[in-house]
Amino acid sequence: MAEWRRRVQYGLVIGLCQLLVACGGAESTAPEQKNDGRAAEGVGTGKEAAGQDMAADAPLVVAFGDSLYAGYQLAPKEGLAPQLQAALTAAGVTAHVHNAGVSGDTSAAGLQRLGFVLDNLDQKPALMLVGLGGNDMLRGIGPEQTRANLTAMLDELAKRKIPVVLTGMLAAPNMGRDYGAKFEAIFPDLGKRNGVTLYPFILDGVVGNPDLMLGDHIHPNAKGVQKIAASLAGAVAKQLPVPQMPAE
Repeated sequence: MAEWRRRVQYGLVIGLCQLLVACGGAESTAPEQKNDGRAAEGVGTGKEAAGQDMAADAPLVVAFGDSLYAGYQLAPKEGLAPQLQAALTAAGVTAHVHNAGVSGDTSAAGLQRLGFVLDNLDQKPALMLVGLGGNDMLRGIGPEQTRANLTAMLDELAKRKIPVVLTGMLAAPNMGRDYGAKFEAIFPDLGKRNGVTLYPFILDGVVGNPDLMLGDHIHPNAKGVQKIAASLAGAVAKQLPVPQMPAE
């Protein structure tokens, strides 16, 4: 575990820092992706995002995060939401997965739009994926603010009785040891809350692998997102309601 951590934090630090920079500026450099992300701020159930026919009462999973969720520079069916839905379907799990990712979002921006997103969905989510905080770290926002914003989001979701899979992010070493320790402690601490499942690092096994990254060596390509989705699918499936068998 320690060897893996050093490899990610130090051997791939340049790629990680560039990734976070891109997360903060993707809206101005990728208008085709902006449409995907902004559409997620409004209404829908996720069925339209994946372009698949599915029972209207299938569980709804909402992927609520930044550009890593929004599908930066990817075709509509190549982003995290449709690829996660495909991974779940391949595993025999039926669910709509709705893209609520917006490039450049900080935790404060996410908190600001959370209620709007939830209030404008066509059905109550069975599960929320929450992936925010990386842009806070890049901008040097105090970890206590990030923690407070994420806590407020989880409180709102708990009040609405919506379980959560929280995807974490690592701090870049150039932020300093003290900052890094405080920032990285946020995710496992919040992962201990009732109704929250922690997926420690959203880019685990992807960042630094050129076969899984776009040509800019910053964002995951379709294959990279597919790997992320395949890894996430197990955690997501465990949190979804078990289908009720009809009475004989």
